[in-house]
Amino acid sequence: MAAVKPKKSLISHGIAAQNRKARFDYAIKSTVEAGLVLKGPEVKSLRLGRATLTDAWAGEREGEMWLFNAYIPEYQGGVLSRFEPRAPRKLLLKRKEMRQLASAVSRDGISLVPLQIHFNERGRAKVLLGLGEGQKKADKRAAIATRDWQRDKARLLRARG
Repeated sequence: MAAVKPKKSLISHGIAAQNRKARFDYAIKSTVEAGLVLKGPEVKSLRLGRATLTDAWAGEREGEMWLFNAYIPEYQGGVLSRFEPRAPRKLLLKRKEMRQLASAVSRDGISLVPLQIHFNERGRAKVLLGLGEGQKKADKRAAIATRDWQRDKARLLRARG
């Protein structure tokens, strides 16, 4: 009897990569969903859920929006076409949305932060971008204090019965 190999976890309609630290570092004002131009091996690597968005950011270059410094590792499936793991990737947005985001980013203290990469119902890779304003150290401390209190409160209620 042959040994059965476990299946690799594939992400079909879920979140491929998430930037959890972004919600802590930035006060997210609004979000926009954008398409993502990818090559075949990049999509396969994303479906395995190995991408990282921790240092990624989005911005305008030559009249188009791009995703910079997002890490998508090379797919190890024997594919001939290689790609750069941290290459800039083009974002697909409507012109009106692009103009609004570019004008918002040009203001002081506003950044365009990728929050997550996910696959929609049709299997297309999408990026959720957030317009964020950098949080002050005091705001971060308040967020940590409320999170700690919620955790302690849950423990107390659980211990009580």
